[in-house]
Amino acid sequence: MLKGVVSEVHFSNLTSLKYFYASGNQLTLKASQNWIPPFQLESLSLRSWSFGPKFPSWLCSQRHLQSLDISYTGISDVVPPSFWNLSSQFQILNLSHNLIHGEIPNSPVVLSALVIDLSSNHFKGPLPCISSDVYVLDLSNNSFSGSISHVFCFKVNEQKYIRYLNLEKNLLSGIIPDCLMKWNYLEVLNLGNNNFSGSIPSSMGSLTSLRSLHLYNNTFSGTLPSSLKNCKELVIIDVAENRFAGNIPSWIGQRCTSLMILNLRSNYFHGHISKELCALASLQILDLSHNKLSGSIPRCVKNFSAMATNNISDDHLNSISYSGFGETLPLESAWLVIKGNIFEYSTILQLVKSIDFSKNSLSGKIPIEVTSLQGLHYLNLSYNLLIGSIPENIGAMGSLESIDFSLNQLSGQVPSSMSSLTFLNHLNLSNNNLTGKIPLSTQLQSFDPSSFIGNELCGPPLTNNCTTNGVKPNIRSKDTGGLEVDWFYVSMSLGLVVGFWGVCGPLLFNKQWRMMYFQFLNRIGYKLKSVVLL
Repeated sequence: MLKGVVSEVHFSNLTSLKYFYASGNQLTLKASQNWIPPFQLESLSLRSWSFGPKFPSWLCSQRHLQSLDISYTGISDVVPPSFWNLSSQFQILNLSHNLIHGEIPNSPVVLSALVIDLSSNHFKGPLPCISSDVYVLDLSNNSFSGSISHVFCFKVNEQKYIRYLNLEKNLLSGIIPDCLMKWNYLEVLNLGNNNFSGSIPSSMGSLTSLRSLHLYNNTFSGTLPSSLKNCKELVIIDVAENRFAGNIPSWIGQRCTSLMILNLRSNYFHGHISKELCALASLQILDLSHNKLSGSIPRCVKNFSAMATNNISDDHLNSISYSGFGETLPLESAWLVIKGNIFEYSTILQLVKSIDFSKNSLSGKIPIEVTSLQGLHYLNLSYNLLIGSIPENIGAMGSLESIDFSLNQLSGQVPSSMSSLTFLNHLNLSNNNLTGKIPLSTQLQSFDPSSFIGNELCGPPLTNNCTTNGVKPNIRSKDTGGLEVDWFYVSMSLGLVVGFWGVCGPLLFNKQWRMMYFQFLNRIGYKLKSVVLL
């Protein structure tokens, strides 16, 4: 928690200084642009200091610097070319979370540090070429544009040792080139939130070490290639918000047995939900929303073992990390739609358990097997064609924080067990055919009335009382075996019977009355006829 100003004077006698670690403080470094330090550093970590707005040009004098972290330091300048000439000497280079702009020269510079993090800046222009020695490369959240072919196909026959490549949130476009055969060590590939198009090349199946694939929010099309079944180590498949089509491949459940996140949201997948997916015992997040899926929800969802327990799974989602300056930084994250909003999860990603089947054409009943997923936090089945009642023992899903069953054709009553969901903070049962009284509990009555509209429900939080305002209580008679009795229809039936026999009965059984009645009708007929003739 150190504060204050550090100037050139503080370093004037430190001629032997090689390692300087002071990250996480609120110090400001004041040094002139012409300052040449009396030392030659090997490692420097000043994350969260205040350097800006100028890039510290004195760094260009450090000919032995191997590790540098000046992230979050408020630099809003162009990196001088002389600094890029030093890139070959770095092992760790972290300039992330600044406002650095300009282009990274491609010639003669080739980024070659083991760990390179230039994320969350304003870099633009084409992507720089990278050395085969790079282990971690993060260029996300910048304004890089153009193709990625020269990156993937640079020295195409040379083995690449990179494990982590993050190009997320840029302006990159074009296709993924079909030259991934030498990227066997790649474990994380993130191309999300760009302008890529075309289909996934078959050489993607050569990435046999791949654990995490993020292609979300592009315009990829076609089907998921069968060659991906060779990527048996996959833990995350996120291809949301693209134009993929076809059936959900059965090989996902058969070959990717370690999968923890499957996100196919907002594509054109059709057909039934494959029962092979139920073999994914480690699955924690399943998002198939906004597609064209039909058929019923498979009863085998009970086999999602990781969702059936409150236990925290092994931290496979954050096992991809790099260490530097005495700390280990996780490199995995995912964008998830929770309660209608999109959030990025990183450090707590392994804690989230969710199922989202919304906005499809799923039919049939909600299988009672869903309620065995007692570790589930978020359940969204809205905008489908589901019928039947809400499973009575839904209250057994004690970890649920959000339920959305809106815009279906569900009927019956709101299960009383739902009142025991103490962690529930979002509920939407609107626009169904639910009837009866909303169960009393502190939890259910705390929700907005809009959570229940479009049904025949009554009681708090709705304003209509269950015995007034046109909402009729469900009267159950002991003498009728529990059948509901509506006295309006009973009285109407009795009135019809009494009226019929009161008028027609005497005519049927009394001949004199019957003759007088028909003579009366004849006289009325003659009078009406004479009026018409006149």
